[in-house]
Parts: sequence; C-alpha cells; structure tokens
Amino acid sequence: MKAAHILLGVAGLGALVLGSLAWRAQLSRTRPPQLGLAQGRLRPCGDRPNAVCSEDPRPDHHVEPLPFTSPPDEAMARLQRLLATQPRARIIGSGGSYLHAEFRSALWGFVDDVEFRVDEGAKVIHLRSASRQGYSDMGVNRKRVEALRAAFGK
Repeated sequence: MKAAHILLGVAGLGALVLGSLAWRAQLSRTRPPQLGLAQGRLRPCGDRPNAVCSEDPRPDHHVEPLPFTSPPDEAMARLQRLLATQPRARIIGSGGSYLHAEFRSALWGFVDDVEFRVDEGAKVIHLRSASRQGYSDMGVNRKRVEALRAAFGK
C-alpha cells in the first residue's frame, strides 16, 4: 500500500513537471515585442543570463560579431545559406541589413530568437541570440553563436 502511494506521488509530480514544461513551451511561441533594431542597433540583452549580443558591452552578455570580407549582400546571403542548414532553425524575416531567425529546442520546442545586423562600415554582422522563456539558458545561446561563427568563418 505504501509503495502504491509513493508511485502515485511520483507519477503526479512527473505529470506536474511535464505539464509545466509544456505550458512554458506554449508561451514561448509568442514573439516578444522587443525584437528588431532600436536606433539602428540590436537591442541589448535583459538582466537574465539567457541572451548574448555583440552590441551589448557587458562581459557576461557580449559576444564578438561575425567578420566578413565580401560585399555585404554576399555576406548576408552566405549567412542565410548557413541558417538554412541549421537544425530546427527558421528564417522569420529578412530585409536590407537585418535578419531574424528562430531556433526551437528539440525536446520541448522552446524558442530562441536570433537576430543579425550587417554593419557595412565595420565589415561585421552583429548578432543577438536570446531565449524567450526562462531565467538561464545554461549557455545555449552563447554556444549557438560560437558554432555559427565557426561555420560562417569556413
């Protein structure tokens, strides 16, 4: 009898956790309003440790932009081809010097917004990668940016 109660308790707790994660995943499907450029730049990261941006000066959020030597439109086309090869990535919008993509996690479908801005004068593509939900991303956005940088540099 005691084992049955324990089993029911564990099953109930598991259902609660799974339901909570599914609810959070559903919430992450709504695009946040703070996407896009602000005064010609990518927006800085918030205070939570779940985002990185090459235009954010704070060391815990800063990443280096993607350098390029080709004409800017060729660099952007190369970036779009790279994004098309990434698992669970989808380009949402692109125009001129700006591009927005979404990356979904494999298990729960959590969405991260990844934005890019071409800086023609500096010959770099600035980028911002941010989780829609949660406090910490366990370094996922930084790892994604570094993987994109390595692939873009090849």
